[in-house]
Amino acid sequence: MSSLLPIKINENSRTPIYDQVESQIKTLIVSGELSAGTALPSIRKLAISLSCSVITTRRSYQNLEQKGYIKTQQGKGTFVAEINTRDQDSEKQETVKKALIEAARVGKDYHYSDDALLNWFERILREGKQ
Repeated sequence: MSSLLPIKINENSRTPIYDQVESQIKTLIVSGELSAGTALPSIRKLAISLSCSVITTRRSYQNLEQKGYIKTQQGKGTFVAEINTRDQDSEKQETVKKALIEAARVGKDYHYSDDALLNWFERILREGKQ
C-alpha cells in the first residue's frame, strides 16, 4: 500500500498496474475521500511509493485527466478536479452495479440459485453492520 495514497497493487492480478492505480484513485475521488482541489503526489513520488515505474503512474494520471477526474497545473502539481454531483452519483452506481453483476455471474457459474445468492447478499449486508 502506498504511504501517499491508500492504494494496493495486486501483482497477481491480470489487470494492468496502471489500471489498478487509476481505478483506485477514481474510487477515492468519487467516494469523496479525496475532495476537489486536493493535491495528489507527483508521478515520480507515487511511482516510488508503489514500487512501480514512472510510466505506469503517468499513464494512470493521464487517463484520469482525460476523464476529468484530475487536473494538472503546470509548475503547481496535480489536483482532484471538481466533479458534478450527478456524475459522481452515476459513477458510484455504475461501479457497484458492475461488481454485483460480476458476483451474480460467478454465483451462476457455480450453479447457485437466485434465492441462495440473495440469502448470501443479505447475510453479508447484516454482518457488515456489526
